[in-house]
Amino acid sequence: MDKKHVSAFELYQNALLASTPEVKTSSVKVLWCGEISGVALDALLSDLAKVSNSRVRASKLFQWLIHPIPSKSFFRDAWEKKPVLIKRQNPDYYTGLFSTAEFDRILRRDDVQYGVNLDVTSYRNGKRETHNPPGRALPFTVWDFYESGCSLRMLNPQAFSSTVWNVLSILQEHFGSMAGANMYLTPPGTQGFAPHYDDIEAFVVQLEGKKHWRVYNPRSENEVLPVVSSRNHSEIGKPILEAVLEAGDLLYFPRGFIHQGDCLSDAHSLHITVSSYQRNSWGNLLAKVVPAALEMAMEEDVDFRGGLPVDYLTYMGVQNSDKVLQMAQFLSRIEGLMKKLSTFAPVDAAVDQKARGYLHDCLPPMLTAEERASSVQGAPSRWENGEPVDMGVAIRGQIRVRLVRSGIARLCSDGEAVWLYYTADNSRVYHKEEPKSVEIKAEHTDAMEFLIHAYPKFVTVGSLPCKLAEDKVSLAELLFKRGLIHTAEPLQQS
Repeated sequence: MDKKHVSAFELYQNALLASTPEVKTSSVKVLWCGEISGVALDALLSDLAKVSNSRVRASKLFQWLIHPIPSKSFFRDAWEKKPVLIKRQNPDYYTGLFSTAEFDRILRRDDVQYGVNLDVTSYRNGKRETHNPPGRALPFTVWDFYESGCSLRMLNPQAFSSTVWNVLSILQEHFGSMAGANMYLTPPGTQGFAPHYDDIEAFVVQLEGKKHWRVYNPRSENEVLPVVSSRNHSEIGKPILEAVLEAGDLLYFPRGFIHQGDCLSDAHSLHITVSSYQRNSWGNLLAKVVPAALEMAMEEDVDFRGGLPVDYLTYMGVQNSDKVLQMAQFLSRIEGLMKKLSTFAPVDAAVDQKARGYLHDCLPPMLTAEERASSVQGAPSRWENGEPVDMGVAIRGQIRVRLVRSGIARLCSDGEAVWLYYTADNSRVYHKEEPKSVEIKAEHTDAMEFLIHAYPKFVTVGSLPCKLAEDKVSLAELLFKRGLIHTAEPLQQS
């Protein structure tokens, strides 16, 4: 590939270019904000750490992401419906989320693997290629690819960047669905990916430089809110939105909207795409409900166990399209059974099954300084002078506790036992760990439910609805050791 002779280090040190972009729109929300100073991300996260309720914290962070559009308006008018473009004319709005300088530090410091954490891509003359060599992605080879005109995609920046991890771990609570991210660094005058659509709701956060974007309507009803991402497209029609994103701008588009982005000749581009709602549709829930409902119906209702007509093969199927009367009778019977099937639907159990998958997908919470000091992570126990010391921290009835986060844990039943699934021990790498759960004893289930619904209030251990005082303490100790609750004040040595 031809050398571009552009130093990435000079790119992120230079001032960002200011230009007046062209915007072409149709059936899309475009917002020009003028100059909005906004709140610096580090200051915002510091303020959010003081918000006691994690649900409120998540709502405020999402509102900052899409400011100045009110969250309610966004979900009512745009979510899953149409793209939204926010032009802020403030290159510093998202400063602190991620940068090329941080990316370079990650390459030098961490074990970034080609094909696992980083993709090297190009799109030229209608051909999309991946250029990943085997092994670790070291700065010398990565920046050589970049200067050769290749785009760089980091697949999980949250595994390496504490700020990205913090932001996503908060946002996932707002969506009620895993929030992920990819980072894209593109050299001037190049394009890294072919036109395609995704199976996620995408928020393109422009961090540095600028990028020319085109977004297209789904080509057919079958491609509206698709279940899986598409292959590369060539025939895509005219864009409904064409604009240049500059640092501080935001572009949202729903799953199914074809999109492509290319760099202008005078600037590189760095953006992060925040994503959510993958496999989180009604159909995904029904995929769990229907098989379980059918299994229950077969066990409990003789109508579902009755035999098929002995001659049904003679009038059903594509080869028997002329057997209209017999086919209608057969289909009427199917319709009746399908209606009856809904009465067996174990919706709560299916929702719990879906929730278990969500908790497995989730990032672990990034604790605030206060939460860390008052949780197991801040317990004073340590190794000193050849032995463990300060092991005498005890939880008593008057200690006030609450869950660390609103959505950190969920009670589920498998029919035989009650389990508490939780995210506290998840990895920042997607599904690196198995789902985390602990069995909850029968004498603890009411108390566990009480704790879940008490959030964000602190409650005393003594107020937990267990018959015995020792059961109250043992549950609190279990949850404390698992990192699921924290105390109103840091525990002192007994």
